Amino acid sequence: MPFRETLKGIVESVEGGLGVTIMGYDGIAIDEYFLENAGVDLHLMSVEYASLLKEVKRTAEVLKSGGLEELTVNTGRVRVIVRVINDDLFIALTLDHHGNYGKGRFLLRREVHALRENLS
Repeated sequence: MPFRETLKGIVESVEGGLGVTIMGYDGIAIDEYFLENAGVDLHLMSVEYASLLKEVKRTAEVLKSGGLEELTVNTGRVRVIVRVINDDLFIALTLDHHGNYGKGRFLLRREVHALRENLS
């Protein structure tokens, strides 16, 4: 399932975009697009955040607070915006710390609907 053009379009459309991945909660990437000069290991970061996301998803289920839709992790160097696609997959956009967070959220929210359709 090639999503490379969609992923590339997301990264190149948002100021400060470093990379984006479609990944399972098991840490296995379905597809990804990363800039070569990102300055951090985006693949490793995505794999590590997959386990965090799995725990947050499980916690939301235990608390019966509704299904997880979005999660953001801000660090001193990057922001990672995660949007749930379905029960098995999520999309994660990494921005540099000063990237356009609002536009990144908008693009993920917009693209998730098309991704759901293409994955079903």
